[in-house]
Amino acid sequence: MQLTLIRHLPTEWNKKTWLQGRRDIGISLPSPDIRNKILDNKSYLCQLEPFDLILASTLKRTQETANQYGYIPQTECLLNELDFGPFEGKPKSDLIGQLGEAWEEHPSSLVLGEKVSALENRIHRFLEKYSEVPNLLVFGHGAWIRALCSYWRYGHINKMNQLIIENNQCLTLEFKTLS
Repeated sequence: MQLTLIRHLPTEWNKKTWLQGRRDIGISLPSPDIRNKILDNKSYLCQLEPFDLILASTLKRTQETANQYGYIPQTECLLNELDFGPFEGKPKSDLIGQLGEAWEEHPSSLVLGEKVSALENRIHRFLEKYSEVPNLLVFGHGAWIRALCSYWRYGHINKMNQLIIENNQCLTLEFKTLS
């Protein structure tokens, strides 16, 4: 499976470095720089088309991002962002200050609004569910994409918070078909 991922466009909360998690925040009006990056990404996506399936989470910021790219995605709840619980609506620095090394080195041991290990389970279920889709485009969230990248690279999600995935960043990963 070829899996191309795009993190949603910036929101007002992203600009304030506030954690959004499961809060259903819409995207901000794209700036000229963001519109140019969308055009660059679309040029890259044209090289990968046709996509067999285009998905977004159930949260509107991913769907609005897909729409900015000219796609109407199907929604998939397995793509929903990590539930940050009491940290949602607060600066990310609050979470890092309180959880420190555990957030950086062992996030799967933590419980926020959900067990972080539940995010890893959703990633496993997602990969199993879509393993037979040859070319998939996903509009997703920062923690979800970082966790997937950590899983892809290391076989677990514990390196997820050592990775950076910017808003509107596009990347492609290859997964072997699960048998």
